[in-house]
Amino acid sequence: MDEENIYRKQTFGTKTGFGRSPALLVVDFVNGFVDPEIFGGGNIAEAVNATVPLLSFFRGQGLPVVFTRIVYADDGADTGIWCEKVPRLRELIELAPASQVVGELTPSSGEAVIRKTQASAFFGTHLSGILKAKGVDTLVIAGCTTSGCVRASVIDAISHDFRPILAADCVGDRALGPHEANLFDISEKYADVLSASQIIASLRR
Repeated sequence: MDEENIYRKQTFGTKTGFGRSPALLVVDFVNGFVDPEIFGGGNIAEAVNATVPLLSFFRGQGLPVVFTRIVYADDGADTGIWCEKVPRLRELIELAPASQVVGELTPSSGEAVIRKTQASAFFGTHLSGILKAKGVDTLVIAGCTTSGCVRASVIDAISHDFRPILAADCVGDRALGPHEANLFDISEKYADVLSASQIIASLRR
């Protein structure tokens, strides 16, 4: 039995679709994750560019938009084991250029910017409360990296009973192997995976 048949037999890959009230979550599209000399590379820059029209659509429809940044205290007081595993994460402090959202996606007034110290946008943050206060039931997710913070945020989104919709061309990773493997796995287990154009067309309907 090939892999696809195994997943189908076990009922993985079922589509959950959109609910009534979507929001856009833009995960860690900051300068340091676009720069291949820091945390970037692969297809991350292309994913940023693909996110521009998706973000514009959400803004044009007056739908909620939330950004995340990884931000540590200047003195490293809130760093933990993750920073032992990836020491350069300690460089992502509040005013560091690497920690700022990329210019193409600069947050607008009224759009929440969540600061986090772990991979998931939900872990140790008030993201779930913000979304629930706005009546959100569907979370469209863009950002990086596909295998890291995006994946962690998708899993926590469905764990909080939001409907995760992953924008396939709006997520990126520093290496294409992990990117593609995680797109497949996320699609089978945790989220509907659609292109930005498909998401926009679905929401327009």
